[in-house]
Formats: sequence, C-alpha cells, structure tokens
Amino acid sequence: MQHIIGDFMNFSNILLFQGIKEGECRAMMDCFHISLRRFRAGQTIFEYGGAEDWIGILQKGKAKLIRVDRNGESVVLERLGPDGVFGPLLAFPCAGADSIWLQCDEDCEAVFIPYSQLTKRCEKACRHHSLLVENLFGMMRQKAVALSERVEVLSRRTIREKLCAYFLQLAAKSGRREFSLPFSYSALGDFICTDRSAMMRQLRQMKEEGLIRTEKRKIQLTEDFLRQMGVTGKI
Repeated sequence: MQHIIGDFMNFSNILLFQGIKEGECRAMMDCFHISLRRFRAGQTIFEYGGAEDWIGILQKGKAKLIRVDRNGESVVLERLGPDGVFGPLLAFPCAGADSIWLQCDEDCEAVFIPYSQLTKRCEKACRHHSLLVENLFGMMRQKAVALSERVEVLSRRTIREKLCAYFLQLAAKSGRREFSLPFSYSALGDFICTDRSAMMRQLRQMKEEGLIRTEKRKIQLTEDFLRQMGVTGKI
C-alpha cells in the first residue's frame, strides 16, 4: 500500500493519535509502517478471505460491511463511520461460498497498520507507542459495544420488537425521546435484517397506534410507547 502523508494526515482529528504530539505521530508513520489510502464512493476497501495481518481504521467517510451468499443474497453486517475499526483479524472466516467485503458509501480515507507492528516490543519504550496501542484498544472496545448493541436488536423475534429495541437504544444515547435515525429507512431495514416494505408497514402501524411520531428521519417516542415497553422514569 502506498504511503500518503502530507496534508492528507490531520493528526489532531484522529482518535488513534489522541494525546500524541504531531512530531511523534509523524515519526510513528515510518516506525509502524502505517499506510494511508483514499477510496471513492462505491469502491471496495478490502475483501475478507486473504492472509493479511493488518488493522484498518476509517478516518473519513462511511462504509458498510457486506456479505453475499452463494445465492446472491446480500446483507449489511456492519456500518462504519470515522474511527471505525476493521480488518481480517477482526472478523470471522467466510462460510462456504459466501463473500464479505467493505465497500465505501461515500469517499473515504483509511489508515492501515500491520498487526505485527502493534504487538512487537518498542526498543525505546516510547510513551507515544504505548499510548497509540491504548487508543486502538479503546476504539476496539467501542466497536465491541456497538456490535453487542446490534446483537441485542437482532435477537428480538419480530420486526416490531427489533424496532422498539433499536429506538430505545437511540433514545438512551441522545438522552431524549426524540432523535434522528443515523441512516435512511432502507439502511434501517438492512440494519435490523428485515424486508423494508414489511418494516415500513410496522412503522405505520406503530404510528397509527400512537406509539411513535415521525417526520422524515426524526422519531419521537410517546408515553404509550414507554409504558408499553415498561420504561420507568424519564429519558
């Protein structure tokens, strides 16, 4: 992979380098063999299945992890934004004839770090070396939490139960009963792994029953919704 540094790398905006001085960051670019690349919307950042041993971090843009089975059916396994962590070491092997790849939803910039560079001992015991590894583990923890939240949603049996579980998560994060969906309704259908038309019917029913109010991508949970979900106290 080609090294691209210069103006492309704004260290102050990168969570991976949080707390590390710019001069130290630039020194680690060579020490860690860090590669930076740009990708156009629709491009594949990488496809799972190889023997690579690197970790990738999305710096700008949005991307989605797609799985296509032997019948050509596709499903979005994960959506990544800035500071999203990905790579062959963080995923399960493809099953049978399934294919899995990370594709850009929009123009993206990503950092690639060889895993061996992260695990090797720094001969100089540099503070910034240790801090970078700590930052990376913090980012991986955030990824684990996000995946756990999605498992919580997908473990529900019905479309309504999945929607309710996800809406409660968004309300808890915003601290309000009114929030905006982080993506389109089509993407929401992919996120909860259900047919979009069936999901939209369920949303209309919930609106007619007075459980939610909607305005484009804005969702407001009503008192009836919270009471039905057994939520006590204020959100």
